Amino acid sequence: MSFPRGLCAVSRSARRGFDGCRRLRSSDRRSPALMRTRFAGAPRTTALGCKDIYSWCLPSSYSIRHQIHHQTVVEEQLDPFSLVADELSILANRLRSMVIAEVPKLASAAEYFFKLGVEGKRFRPTVLLLMASALHVPLPEPTDGSLGDAVSSELRTRQQCIAEITEMIHVASLLHDDVLDDADTRRGIGSLNFVMGNKLAVLAGDFLLSRACVALASLKNTEVVSLLATVVEHLVTGETMQMTTSSDQHCSMEYYMKKTYYKTASLISNSCKSIAILAGQTAEVTVLAYEYGRNLGLAFQLIDDVLDFTGTSASLGKGSLSDIRHGIVTAPILFAMEEFPQLRTVVDRGFDDPANVDLALEYLGRSRGIQRARELAKKHAELAATAIDSLPESNDEDVRKSRRALIDLTHIVITRNK
Repeated sequence: MSFPRGLCAVSRSARRGFDGCRRLRSSDRRSPALMRTRFAGAPRTTALGCKDIYSWCLPSSYSIRHQIHHQTVVEEQLDPFSLVADELSILANRLRSMVIAEVPKLASAAEYFFKLGVEGKRFRPTVLLLMASALHVPLPEPTDGSLGDAVSSELRTRQQCIAEITEMIHVASLLHDDVLDDADTRRGIGSLNFVMGNKLAVLAGDFLLSRACVALASLKNTEVVSLLATVVEHLVTGETMQMTTSSDQHCSMEYYMKKTYYKTASLISNSCKSIAILAGQTAEVTVLAYEYGRNLGLAFQLIDDVLDFTGTSASLGKGSLSDIRHGIVTAPILFAMEEFPQLRTVVDRGFDDPANVDLALEYLGRSRGIQRARELAKKHAELAATAIDSLPESNDEDVRKSRRALIDLTHIVITRNK
């Protein structure tokens, strides 16, 4: 098996972790080496910037830890979404109230993807609510028991606010992306720009961002404000990188991964980090939360890019082959290009001509491009699971259950078909 830019192969025992049931974490203490390792698609251990981000090998302690897990007791897989279903309903109602606008047309546009039945998977809020539970630290016993309950309730409300902010930023980015891509469908219905026009779609996205900013300011935490403001910068940077690539950048896996971090992984990683910061966690735990979100986000987008070739318009809720038809080169094509260098000539010609699209798909079909993109997604999913396994041990059953659910989510991400 060949790997891009020296990517090291995962041991067989590590790979087996995603072929069967989820493993319980063992009692071994996690090596701090994990904290010092740089992974693909993200900065060292900071949420800002993307310098020196591509060390493609897994941490040396990874294989040992997962061999231990494979030998330990297995448990029935959880449904991560059901664990937070009640909270998700509360969040959905709150989001619908938050996007109400004075101008009727703007109100209709802003709530377009928050209406019942078209909210989407609510994947990001699910991750964040599970992360909040996974990082729960019992408060010192107060003399007045009600005080502890009040503090815990306030923290949870603030963490729910992060989930709401993240979802508003995400939906705003979808509205803007659909305008840039001239998309006509999203989540199985007509895209907002197709139904109401580009101008209103852009304004609705701006409105959602402004509401997210108001909610963010209410947290009164400058570090969290800085993190999520940087996310918006990253979204713009990533979209610009996608629009204005040179020929060499177009065909660079490193450039693709950096863009993917900006466009997809930055939001979920920095939101996870914000959850940890609000909980008053240590720097080590905060970085682990960030690493989980980053690697999960990268795995999610890699599978999205695979599904653009293998999925159907009905299953995806949007047109298939949309990336290549818009001239966007993703991981499957980049891997195929390594096997068939002549594909580079086709990519350089662009995909305005349908014949070039067909030729690129022919090369892709003869290559291992799809398989290798899936393998890379699997490695990032495994790294996300390792981050959760590396959290300080807890005997709290709710904490342990939430951590198991976060690990189960990594499997769901790489095995989904829509």
